[in-house]
Amino acid sequence: MFPSSRRARSRALVLALALCGTALLAPGTAASAGEIPKAPGHRLVGDYAGAPATASPVPGRAPPQHPFLAPNGRSTMHADAAGSGTHPYSGPLGRSPAVRSEKIAPLGGECATATFDSAGRLITVCGTFTGFLLKLLDPRTQDTLAEYKLPQCSSTVEAITRLDFSKIFKDTSGGAYFYLDEQDRVVLADSRQHILRIAHERTADGSWRFVVADDWDLTGQVPHDCVSWTNLFPSGTCDPVTSVMPDWQGRIWWVTRLGRVGTVDPTTSVIRSVRLTGEEIQNSFSVAQDGVSIVSDHALYSFAAAADGTPRVAWRQTYDRGTGTKPGSVDQGSGTTPDLFGDGDDYVAITDNADDRMNVLVYRRAIDVPADRRLVCKVPVFGSGASTTDNSMISWGNSLVVENNYGYENLTSLLLGRSVVGGVTRIDVRADGSGCDTVWQSAVRSPSTVPKLSTGNGLLYFYEKEPNSLGIDAWYLTAVDFRTGERRWKKLTGTGPSYDNNWAPITIGPDGTAYVGVFNGIVAVRDTE
Repeated sequence: MFPSSRRARSRALVLALALCGTALLAPGTAASAGEIPKAPGHRLVGDYAGAPATASPVPGRAPPQHPFLAPNGRSTMHADAAGSGTHPYSGPLGRSPAVRSEKIAPLGGECATATFDSAGRLITVCGTFTGFLLKLLDPRTQDTLAEYKLPQCSSTVEAITRLDFSKIFKDTSGGAYFYLDEQDRVVLADSRQHILRIAHERTADGSWRFVVADDWDLTGQVPHDCVSWTNLFPSGTCDPVTSVMPDWQGRIWWVTRLGRVGTVDPTTSVIRSVRLTGEEIQNSFSVAQDGVSIVSDHALYSFAAAADGTPRVAWRQTYDRGTGTKPGSVDQGSGTTPDLFGDGDDYVAITDNADDRMNVLVYRRAIDVPADRRLVCKVPVFGSGASTTDNSMISWGNSLVVENNYGYENLTSLLLGRSVVGGVTRIDVRADGSGCDTVWQSAVRSPSTVPKLSTGNGLLYFYEKEPNSLGIDAWYLTAVDFRTGERRWKKLTGTGPSYDNNWAPITIGPDGTAYVGVFNGIVAVRDTE
């Protein structure tokens, strides 16, 4: 950590840049285009290491296709309703990979969730200091085809007025978690506590535009006295909506930071909700035919909806939440979106927040399982005193892959050549369900990305930063063999904090391109041979 004086100077610098960025990008102005500039030193680090891989598809049963989502691999930050983090497409194999970047805004512009419509166009939400931008991008050039401005988050106003940028870096609301439905429409919750369903369409002149098809106002059930430029010192409560997902019946479920769980019936617009008193929800959630899996900072839940749409708890399982928030975590609790997986058995997996070493926890998710048989295994991962994750695991078949985010908090954490302790582990549930085994461990240092598995070629993709004695901040897309944990190749994407992904995911597109949201926009890596 910085000494207090250095920390204050760092915050002041970020504030000055934020104000400049806000001035340069006025509301309603189209985002600037062009390549993201590299920081000095990019010619002093390796551009490519390793050797091209041969595609070796991974056998196994893909998660069920959700009837109200776009096809698996295209619909959510975590690729599908189960939160598997897997894409059926073959990502880059490392054959003379080329990098293309697109700068979205003068400051900020990070594109988090990336989805793809039925024609392969890229749909993403990018965060700037003037608000989130919903963007339709050309998948090859990353040129903007259409843009829709979402409201500015209260955390941005708080960060600027109170000189506390942790407000931004620990805010998961405002539209970052959205999904693409079966009709290529974006469904998200904005910072006004409204759920929007937004379509994109071609205009008479051949250009594209976004159109709001539906708008559901949650403020009747969600406190909304939030900080804004016209309300700098609110006296009430602000409860941002964290994430939305549909269930198998078509209801839209939503969760808030302060523990509210609700549904919207899109046909009748009836809204129902309950409150998990004293609990926070900072992660997204996963959905299967048998229910909705939500993790709070205290417990893992399985929910179902009553006949009138009111969420009802099917079962609740507490876990070790530790005694504080670790560096690399948003709050004192699990950092994972639940993974719904299993070959022949239905499991749900999360990580806990145990003080010394984080544990991977696997549970049987059937409602009628006796409480003493729900836990399948509890596996400690990574080193003593340096073990946490704030990203979803990858799940495929009976396998889980988890990365270590300990030490990363925001884009100032790794400046001047620093890195995290790192580590990636694969854990398999035994075929008979009697427990779990560690298959391999890797030293890959992936500070904060949502990693992905290409089941089409058998490669895991991480966004890596290694220590550099010259103080160069070099960022790489790294491919790892799913079967062995061996690093196959890595490709330099860029240098400097503009290329820090700052919690954004890797996404594999239908054309085999690997996309990474970074602080100044989005990066694409694709094979050229």
